[in-house]
Amino acid sequence: MERFYRELLDTLTDGIYFVTSSGKITYWNKSAERLSGYAASEVVGKSCGDNVLRHVDDCGTPLCLTGCPLAATLRDSKIREARVYMHHKQGYRVPVLVRTFPMADAQGNSIGAVEVFTDDSKNINFKKEMEELRREVLTDPLTEVGNRRYAEIILERMQVSMNDVGSPYAVIFVDIDLFKDVNDTWGHIVGDNVLKMVAKTIESSLRPLDAVCRWGGEEFIICVPGATKDGVMQLMERLRMLVQESWIMHEQHKIAVTASFGAAICSQGESSESVAQRADEQLYLSKNTGRNCVHLDGVRGEQCSRPSCRCA
Repeated sequence: MERFYRELLDTLTDGIYFVTSSGKITYWNKSAERLSGYAASEVVGKSCGDNVLRHVDDCGTPLCLTGCPLAATLRDSKIREARVYMHHKQGYRVPVLVRTFPMADAQGNSIGAVEVFTDDSKNINFKKEMEELRREVLTDPLTEVGNRRYAEIILERMQVSMNDVGSPYAVIFVDIDLFKDVNDTWGHIVGDNVLKMVAKTIESSLRPLDAVCRWGGEEFIICVPGATKDGVMQLMERLRMLVQESWIMHEQHKIAVTASFGAAICSQGESSESVAQRADEQLYLSKNTGRNCVHLDGVRGEQCSRPSCRCA
């Protein structure tokens, strides 16, 4: 009968091994061999802590020293489940889902435990694939900043925060001045590089909680939680200056552009759509009053200068 059960366990896809109360391994099934690379003859008779599987957690902490699910089950006879990284005989780590169960004799006395471990790499890969898909769906492929859909999600979240705790936010629209001239003069490849330059300049100059996304064409949107009028005006002036002082090289020509900015800060009870519309109106005010300038709720920045599409 024992042989029958052992052969039955060998047909399972999960790795299974038994240990005594002292942690000595007494059984190691075929899937345990396949998943770990260790043959039964290499582990049976050894202690589970004898430098065989050497489980570690996500932080790389060795679980044999502290936090071992199997050792804990041997102590208190409780069922446990954990995701760990097992050491394969060939040296690499394998993500596994570990489940430990106590074993008892007919009188209910503890006689050891069993560990069942399952290859979890498919689940890990699925999570990575989902993260990649999420990134593709929410990222502008050219500039690698967020796309319009991502901006809409951030706007919704900032609106919820405003409604719940009264945390004000600002919406800033940015439009590259005379961008058509860049495309007409230098071609769309150069135009694409200008878009990437502006996006990177803005992204690298924001706070961790701020976000820049490509709204469409040569227009970007910046979402600013926890906004104040002075802070937003200073941010726009700094970004305007940084864009103005950035350039790309093309065939030994230095190509630089300027950008216009328009912003609005939300009011209590106002929708995100209304805030975005007001910011868009401020952007057009900047573009219609000379470009390369900033406007916030009808107030023009003081450090504005002439727009240009420059080359040297």
